[in-house]
Formats: sequence, structure tokens, C-alpha cells
Amino acid sequence: MSNKGLIIEERARDIGDFLVGRLLPFRKKRMVGPFIFIDHMGPATINADNYVNIGQHPHIGLSTLTYLFEGEIRHRDSIGSDQIISPGAVNWMTAGKGATHTEHTPDHLKNTQDSKMHGFQIWVALPKELEKMHPEFHHIEKKDLPKWEKDGAKFTLIAGEGFGEKSPVPVHSPLFMIEIKTSNSTDLQIIDQLKGEIGICVVKGSINACDEKIEAGNMIVSKTEDTCKITVSKETHLLLFGGEAFPEERYIFWNFVASERETIEKAKQRWANKEFPKVNNDDSYIEMPT
Repeated sequence: MSNKGLIIEERARDIGDFLVGRLLPFRKKRMVGPFIFIDHMGPATINADNYVNIGQHPHIGLSTLTYLFEGEIRHRDSIGSDQIISPGAVNWMTAGKGATHTEHTPDHLKNTQDSKMHGFQIWVALPKELEKMHPEFHHIEKKDLPKWEKDGAKFTLIAGEGFGEKSPVPVHSPLFMIEIKTSNSTDLQIIDQLKGEIGICVVKGSINACDEKIEAGNMIVSKTEDTCKITVSKETHLLLFGGEAFPEERYIFWNFVASERETIEKAKQRWANKEFPKVNNDDSYIEMPT
């Protein structure tokens, strides 16, 4: 690859009931803009023997972004939210100083014949001055996200700003996340449309960038002003994400993100002492790794 981009391949990670493809963090690239963690979930078959079942676990210093292509997930949190997310909608939980949540396959899918689940679980680090803000949760329906078509490609602006559009997701720093689906081969024009660092994740199909073919299961990372010519093949599905990088380093341990190590150490102790807020009427509890 040229010095204008880095290719990152999904690495399999076991999250309990599922194997996911982890894209971030990566040893040579810990973040892309404010994006610090990206898991590609599925495609997976959901049934009575195989479903999402993630018990109470904590977060600090970040916002979680859940976006599905297929299936449903029920999100419950210590803020009091109880929301089923379906394909094309956005669940956005800002943990700030501390929030706990669970993620489960809804009962009506667990107890039926095979269905599909496919999507992304993403963490966006908070600016230093907002790391200890009060937790919030927002759900944005599919119909409320900006959509447009150009040169055989369909665009959905999931979060942030790009291509002259703005998503209603209440982000806390300059960023973008865009879904693109093509019916024909097309050139992707990014310069002057997006700002900051950029990751292009190939969900399906392929792209040609910097004289290399990049296929599904990989992503390329560069700065938007340095991005070389990108040609997207027909019948390709992409996620573009990134934005302006923070001036400070971010530390990450388990589900905790912070600009200072001491903040993470305190969060570890709080979880060990069971001092985080809890999800009501849920006795599940995920142990912190040692």
C-alpha cells in the first residue's frame, strides 16, 4: 500500500456467544478520528440456541453507536432506556462519567425459526472536556437519517456531517459515518466532502484504491486530504467513518476510555465494588478481565 493509506483486516474475536470481526483498535492505528472501537457483528443466524446475550457491563468516556443491516437487538441501560433497534436505525448511548447497559436478541426472534443478525458495534471517544458528562441515550429512526443518490450509489448519513448533509444523531465532536451501496461501478469523491481522518470499511464487494484491490472484510485508513482515487465496484456495500483526531492520546481498558490513566483505574475499582449504576430488574453481571 502507498504511504497514503493503511489496510486493516478484520480479526476474529469471541464476545461470548458470537465471533465478531474487530477492525479497531489495531496495533498500528489505535483510532480513526474519534472512533476507537469497531466490531463487525455477523452475518449470523439467530435461533433458540444462538443469540445475542450480553449482560450488564459498564462504559465511561465514550458513546456507543449500534447500526444494523439485518436483525434486531434490545438495548437496556442504567439511564432507564429500553429500545429495540431494527435495520437502518441508530442507537446512540453516551456513557460519559459512567453508564451500564445490556444487549439481547428480542424474545420474539429467539423463540422463532432462524433469522439473520448483521451490523456494527462502534465506540466513539468523547472530547476531554466531556468525558465526565451525564449519560444520555438517543434513538434515531431510519426515516430520519439523511439519504441521497449519486452516480449509481445510495448514501445514508448515519452520524455527523458530510457531503453537505447533517445527521440528527447528537454527536460531541466533528465526525462522520456514512453507509454507501452501489448498483454500478463509481468513483468516490471524498476531497472537500469530508474532513479529518477516514476509514473505508468494505462490508461487501470491493474497491480499488491506490492501485490495490480491497475486498470485503478489510478497511483502508488515510487522511481525507491525502485520499487517492477510489473506485467502488458495482454491488458493493461500504461504511465510511472518521473525523478530526483529538490532540490528546486516549487510553482504553476493557469497556473504559479516557484521556488519563487514573480515570480508568478509578472506573475499574468502581466496577469491582459494584458502584456503577445498574440496569433495573436485571441480575446479570459481566466480570472485568484481570
